[in-house]
Amino acid sequence: MNLPHRFYPIVDRADWLERLLPQGVKLVQLRIKVLSGNELREEVQRSVLLARQYQAALVINDYWELAIDLGADWLHLGQEDLEQADVQAIRQAGIRLGISTHSEDELENALRYSPDYVALGPVFPTQTKQMPWQPQGAENVTRWKQRVGQIPLCAIGGITLERAPAIYAAGADLIAVVSDVTAADNPEQRTADWLSLAARLPAEVTHG
Repeated sequence: MNLPHRFYPIVDRADWLERLLPQGVKLVQLRIKVLSGNELREEVQRSVLLARQYQAALVINDYWELAIDLGADWLHLGQEDLEQADVQAIRQAGIRLGISTHSEDELENALRYSPDYVALGPVFPTQTKQMPWQPQGAENVTRWKQRVGQIPLCAIGGITLERAPAIYAAGADLIAVVSDVTAADNPEQRTADWLSLAARLPAEVTHG
């Protein structure tokens, strides 16, 4: 696989990047839902610059046109966003693409685009956002990994630091985390703990 790291926090503001990137985070997603227009553009642009400063991979969620315009290296799209996006333009811009999946049909659809990673979720119940899908569990992580083969598999949804070893062992190449970091009493320390866990994982899986 060709990913900067196996720990993948998701944040909603550039301010989080200023807090987490100095800790050593090398892969992070910016998922903004409440900004638009110039405010959105400025937040994405600031995030792109921060990621470059810390030599981290920044994944922009949804906003593919901004990602192209601002020179982002990575993009993440959900299934509905995938239908509306110009994937050819995204690829021509050299942007790597991750795609969300929650069912067999969505996985089949995602694989048609030769994604740089596939996300499976929610693995456990989550309060981050309302979803119509049942929790996947570790068993589906293993099954999905068998299906995608060499494509990196990202597990997401309700995964805590304590649950993470079992999910990595089930076949997840990387784990995306939202509230386990951003809602922690000490997000910087929680991030350091995640990075420590990821550093103990087999090197051949991390960089294979």
